[in-house]
Amino acid sequence: MDSGRDGGRDLLAVPQGVLVFRRSPTRRSRRAALAAAAVAVSTTAVLAGAGTVPAVATTGGGGHGTIGVHRDGRPVVIPFTAGRDGEGLVRLTVAAPGIDWGSPGAESAVLLLLVDGRPAGDVVVFGSTPTERSFALGALRAGRHRLTLRYAADRSSPAGTVVRVSKVRTDVVGKRDRDHAVAANAPVLYGRDDPSGPFRNAVSDTPVLAWHQQAPATTPGHRVLTYTIAWTNEDGGTSTPALMARWGRTTDIEWAYRVEVDAAGRAVPGTAFFQSPDHGTTPFAGRYEDGHPLLQTCTLNNNLCDTVDNPMRFALSTIERLADPARTSREEMVDRHPWVYPVMTDEVRREGRVVADPPADTTTLIADPRDYLYAVVRKTTSAPTPGVSGWVGVGLGVRLKGDPTLYRSDRGRVDWSLQRDDPAATTVRLPAGTKAADIAEVVVYRTVAGTDPGSTVTVNGVNRAFLLGADDRPGRPLPIKAVSATLTAAAPEAVLYRR
Repeated sequence: MDSGRDGGRDLLAVPQGVLVFRRSPTRRSRRAALAAAAVAVSTTAVLAGAGTVPAVATTGGGGHGTIGVHRDGRPVVIPFTAGRDGEGLVRLTVAAPGIDWGSPGAESAVLLLLVDGRPAGDVVVFGSTPTERSFALGALRAGRHRLTLRYAADRSSPAGTVVRVSKVRTDVVGKRDRDHAVAANAPVLYGRDDPSGPFRNAVSDTPVLAWHQQAPATTPGHRVLTYTIAWTNEDGGTSTPALMARWGRTTDIEWAYRVEVDAAGRAVPGTAFFQSPDHGTTPFAGRYEDGHPLLQTCTLNNNLCDTVDNPMRFALSTIERLADPARTSREEMVDRHPWVYPVMTDEVRREGRVVADPPADTTTLIADPRDYLYAVVRKTTSAPTPGVSGWVGVGLGVRLKGDPTLYRSDRGRVDWSLQRDDPAATTVRLPAGTKAADIAEVVVYRTVAGTDPGSTVTVNGVNRAFLLGADDRPGRPLPIKAVSATLTAAAPEAVLYRR
């Protein structure tokens, strides 16, 4: 075994091409590094591959350095220690030179995560910009483990050759933690089969984020956990311009799985349901893996089935919580991860759904995503007159400086206005090149579908409103104050913001 120095770190070269990085030259740290190297060697020796690839040794859940996982190289092994029994999590920053989600043939590079030789999940890497991602590793016992990173060439685009991985951090949600029930009951999602092959989710409709909600169950001390997943898009279902008008995005967000847990965090038999095709709610009857239900995307609009046979596996961390769904939209959960927006926009551009000036009556095309104001509206609607079948919704409108036009979120179609009273996201298409400083007014207006039922709408505020920047990430929000406005048939419009 040879040792050397590189950039202030000691490198311990071990057989099978594994390098274990460590920071301190002390004897204690040298012994720890040698022990970690021995674990790495024992795993790497049984993995197929050629060439030499470095691996980062981590202890206590930490990590440092940047490692390359190569298409034609050996898998990288990262030893780590779980300090307690529980559910494993990993955060890591990934980047893939030569990969561009918006370019056909260069869409993604895919890493396969394995824990102690067991597949944990796929990591679809969308480009060369370093991006932090979070994943679940499943149930772990206290002690030493091995996280293996393998370049999945069979599902990666041909343009990619390496994934750069840095800032690897492992953690364990212990059995006494309140979030243990969340982590232990979270679903594992398998990819969608497609006529083009089993790896459709490596180039389209990729699951990227997950979170949970909690609500009290009828039994005291019990909770109902609901898990939600965000995909980069949906190949079927709601049309792209309708998605922008009614949902304020082209990503797809769906609740996936719901279960009641008792005071100890155990799933209550008979309470597990999932979102099945046609947006159904169906009792889960599939397989579990250490308590995790196994589901698979099985429709073009990302509804699920409880039988799995696809090779792609997505084990997204669900620890993030949507704490107050009455005041916070699901889209605002995505806002916490701004990197999702350029992935969203790249996909719709690559799939030919973006044109400079879409026809007014289009049901398939949108303008450039940077030409829209992205907003979330909170409102409540009073009860309709009994026996009247129509409904009342709202739309968001924008006026620009020196331009009397009211640019409407519903594009003049009442069925694209906002009917639901949950915090609702929408977009308003503006002329190309519009800047936030060009916006003179933001208004909200009442819409009626069918016969007016007489309902009033109280607009409680706008949670956020922004344009995308040149990098397709959310720009600075407009300073819209928290104001309330009541819309009626006699007074159907109110100003929420005026510059």
